[in-house]
Amino acid sequence: MRIRISHLTEYHYDAPVEFSLQRLRLTPKTSPGQNVIEWKTSVDGAVVEASYEDHFANHVQLVSPETNQTVISIVAEGEVETSDRHGVYGPHQGFVPLWLFLRETPLTKIGKNVRDLVRKVSGEDELSKMHALMDLIADTIDYIPGETGTETTAEQALEKKSGVCQDHAHAFIAAARLMGFPARYISGYLLMEETAQSASHAWAEAHVTGLGWVGFDAANRVCPGENYIRLAKGLDYSDAAPISGMRNGDAGETMKVAITIQQQSQS
Repeated sequence: MRIRISHLTEYHYDAPVEFSLQRLRLTPKTSPGQNVIEWKTSVDGAVVEASYEDHFANHVQLVSPETNQTVISIVAEGEVETSDRHGVYGPHQGFVPLWLFLRETPLTKIGKNVRDLVRKVSGEDELSKMHALMDLIADTIDYIPGETGTETTAEQALEKKSGVCQDHAHAFIAAARLMGFPARYISGYLLMEETAQSASHAWAEAHVTGLGWVGFDAANRVCPGENYIRLAKGLDYSDAAPISGMRNGDAGETMKVAITIQQQSQS
């Protein structure tokens, strides 16, 4: 499948921005299940100070505003060809050891709610246990936008029993780690029936013996297929967010996001 993406993020300020330094993880890489045909990221009102690969092998750009700017626009767009691997990404690769993905983070901290969830998981083998965990999280956390934020932890989402894809991913990661499975957070895009979207997507991957990394999207109760595009990975949202960093909150910031994802003809 060929998928075309246009991702616009606009920041509007009441006064010129005095200081801002943001990390952009908006460049997908050719990897198992996806081939990047073309891609570019452009900024208006800001400059790219540096580009590099971080310790998770994500492509990162550091961006700071130009002088006297009240509007900063970031556009990431391109075309990616995907194939369906039924959620299986494959063997672990990269700069960091596999055991690092067992590490607890503030967003995936294990508490009573995670422990109670894990007690309900059953299965004959590792893969069936991870599928059972995905289903339990889907049953526990209703997909309701606006009730959680980027600071919401796995414990809090399980307590509220509501959230978005980020919360489903954090709950899965926390529970999988408690069960002894290395787990990581994946940010990216999901092609749905609607082409106009206001947010990117997120899911989790667990490392399963004999298969390597396998993806689980508890928000949709499926393993990622050819309608998914990977952007970045990390221990949690803070490592893999498409845009993160420091901004001048005193300038009265408002943000607008518009994402268009369309299947392209392969003729």
